[in-house]
Amino acid sequence: MYFIVVKFTTKPEWTDRWLDLVADFTEATRAEPGNLWFDWSRSVDDPHEFVLVEAFADDGAAPHVASPHFAKAIADMPQALASTPLVVSRQVEGDGWGEMGEVIVE
Repeated sequence: MYFIVVKFTTKPEWTDRWLDLVADFTEATRAEPGNLWFDWSRSVDDPHEFVLVEAFADDGAAPHVASPHFAKAIADMPQALASTPLVVSRQVEGDGWGEMGEVIVE
């Protein structure tokens, strides 16, 4: 699977509207056949930093990047950003989340 984490730092005037700006993109991506998850979080240290954790089946990442909603999001996002997003993108073994071995809840 392709596992991707992206950090977005928003301009202060866009912080409260960021999730609205990316709502259609989020919904469309989650509906893609190859999408495993597409989850937004907000930093507890920096209120202007949003983190996107996403994963795609091995054959799902290329269609995602080629989709019209991806192109629209790439065009729409820069107006709201304070800096270029940072990304970690790797192909990893597996097809989903596994349980953490160090913390067991029974």
